[in-house]
Amino acid sequence: MPEVIMKGPEGRLEGQFYPSKTPNAPIAIILHPHPEYGGTMNNKVVYQLYQTFVNKGFATLRFNFRGVGRSEGSYDRGEGELSDAASALDWLQTVHTDASQCWVAGFSFGAWIGMQLLMRRPEISGFISIAPPANMYDFSFLAPCPASGLILHGDNDEVVPPDSILEMIDKVAKQKDVVLQSQIIDGADHFFGQELDQVEESVIEYLEKRMPEISAKLEHGESN
Repeated sequence: MPEVIMKGPEGRLEGQFYPSKTPNAPIAIILHPHPEYGGTMNNKVVYQLYQTFVNKGFATLRFNFRGVGRSEGSYDRGEGELSDAASALDWLQTVHTDASQCWVAGFSFGAWIGMQLLMRRPEISGFISIAPPANMYDFSFLAPCPASGLILHGDNDEVVPPDSILEMIDKVAKQKDVVLQSQIIDGADHFFGQELDQVEESVIEYLEKRMPEISAKLEHGESN
C-alpha cells in the first residue's frame, strides 16, 4: 500500500496507491467524506471501498483532498475538491495508461464529488456512491447520468434521510442502457459502523455483475 504524492491544483496531494499486477487492469479512485467534519482517506468506509477494489484486481487510489492530512491547500466548498479529484484521476491514468475501465467511488461528500467527476470525465464507466448527501447538495447536474452505478444507503441514516436519496434517483435523467441501482443496508446509519461487511458484499456483487471477467481472473490466481 505505497504512499504517493501527486501534484494538485493547490500543491501536493497525499494518497495511497495499490497497483495491479494484471495487464490492462481497471482503475478506481476513492473519495472521502467532508473535510470539515473529519473526513479523510482513512475513513473506515473509504478504506473498505479501497480494499474491495484492490482485492478485485483494480489499480486503486485513495487520497486526501486539499487541506487534509499532508495535502496542501484549504477547503474550497467542493469546487476545489472536484479539481483535486480530477488531478488525482489524471495521475492514476498516467500510471495505468492501458486501463480497461475507469471507476469512481465515494462516501457522503466524496459521493457528491464523485458524481460530478462522472459528468466531466466520459472515460468513467461505473461508480459506487455511498450515502450521497441528496438533502444537502443539488444533484440536478446528473442530466442525464452518463454511466450506470450502485447507490448504497442505510435505512437508519440520520444525516441523509433515505427518502431524499430515493427522490434524487427518481429525478435523475438516464441515458439509454444506464441503470442506477439502489440498495438499502438494513440497520445502517450514515457511518455504517457495524455494517461494513454488508457494504463490501454489496460492492463485490455489483462489480462481479458488471465485470464478470473479474471473477474469472480471481479464480485463476491473477488478483493482487
